[in-house]
Amino acid sequence: MNKRRLVHTALAAATATALTGGLLSLTVLPAAAATAEFADDFNGDGYRDLVTAASAATVGGVRYAGAVVVSYGSASGISASRSKVISQNTSGIPGVAEKGDHFGSAVASGDLNNDGYADLVVGALGEDVGDDADGGTAVVIWGSASGLSGARTVGDPDVSGHDSFGQSLAVGDFNGDAKADLAVGSTGRGVWVHRGGFTKASGAASRYKLTVPLRTGADYGAVSLHSGDVNGDGAGDLLVDGMYNPDASHAFHATQVYLGSATGLALDEVLESGNRSAIGDINGDGFDDVVTSTYWGTQRESIGGFVTTYLGGSAGIRTDTAETIHQDTPGVPGAGESSDYFGWTLSLGDIDGDGRADAAVSAYYESIGAATLTGTVLVFRGTPVGLSTSDVKSFHQDTAGVPGANEDNDHFGSSVRLADLNGDHHADLSVGADGENGAMGAVWSLPGSSSGLTTKNAVSFGAAGVGLSTTGYAGFGDGMLG
Repeated sequence: MNKRRLVHTALAAATATALTGGLLSLTVLPAAAATAEFADDFNGDGYRDLVTAASAATVGGVRYAGAVVVSYGSASGISASRSKVISQNTSGIPGVAEKGDHFGSAVASGDLNNDGYADLVVGALGEDVGDDADGGTAVVIWGSASGLSGARTVGDPDVSGHDSFGQSLAVGDFNGDAKADLAVGSTGRGVWVHRGGFTKASGAASRYKLTVPLRTGADYGAVSLHSGDVNGDGAGDLLVDGMYNPDASHAFHATQVYLGSATGLALDEVLESGNRSAIGDINGDGFDDVVTSTYWGTQRESIGGFVTTYLGGSAGIRTDTAETIHQDTPGVPGAGESSDYFGWTLSLGDIDGDGRADAAVSAYYESIGAATLTGTVLVFRGTPVGLSTSDVKSFHQDTAGVPGANEDNDHFGSSVRLADLNGDHHADLSVGADGENGAMGAVWSLPGSSSGLTTKNAVSFGAAGVGLSTTGYAGFGDGMLG
């Protein structure tokens, strides 16, 4: 195949990201499966860390090579000064920065070698593997007391059977043996599960292929992967987003839910119209719930996009509880408009500390006033019956206290993450805007509190502030871990 190029400019940025699975897989390992306190605390200091992608970044003068930025959490949250850029030109990282690698096209994390430090997995969907153009690769970067350092490549078991190996990633204990497993997606009809425990010397203990009925070929396969526990049995479950294609007469976007057990992963439900998904316990009953999105929308729901919530239970996903929300739903700010891309990115986390996950949903092509395609993020409260459409909050760069200003093509909400970065037991909202400053990109972090998100002490920093090259289009914020 010819190497694909992703160009991060206005409309091209969104289109390229959507077609190549550029939205990063967001993964949090079930607590019982890791020795690290948090599956995203890479230096073991008790604070969760933020990983933000710049998968189109120029590295060593090479465009579209890609990089990730690790911002270490602290009592005061994150900052540019506590951030580190990692690329394939970083010492100890396998490979070399090459045009079109897109290192950072997917990320996931968990304590893969059970040493008490979370490890970071990074995909590079455009990596050439031998003579196989765009074969793709995934790299495990090891956590330590000094942060991330040293790495090994995750071998592709079927180089000739697919491309873009590593275009999606998830970490979870899928067989309940208290060892973290790594799921890796590609453009093929299946997901490779690399079983724990991992070692720095030899990698995974073993691996197997989970056959998933997906449309295959360039820009298809497993677009994104996520892990959680929807039936509360202690074994990690796997969400697979992609074009469901069981036979010649069926093909539609869906989120497939696979339940984990000692005998492996087995299909539970196929949730139609799922372009993207997120997982977390919205109603606080001990079972993870699933939110899916269809970000381009339909006349039947809303042309601006919509999200649907499915509650988990002891038997798995409860499709009878499905709740659909869009910007034409009473109480939701804005209105459903063509190409808003409501639901472009999703994240679940407990902002107010009530034991229920809240939801951040972006409409990253939302136009506000005279600013077109500037973007916004809506935050919904978790309740005992699901997501509430009362007191929904909207955040954008013209919101009081949020640094910056709405401008054309900012794409505020190109990535979102809800996670406690300052250790106060309230999830903070991190937001990427890959179109900010001429598609160089930037990141914001808004603190959580018992009364919800606050813009007090909000921080923001751009690509140059963390040391990314300002040549070309970095697209900093085109994806996030979390």
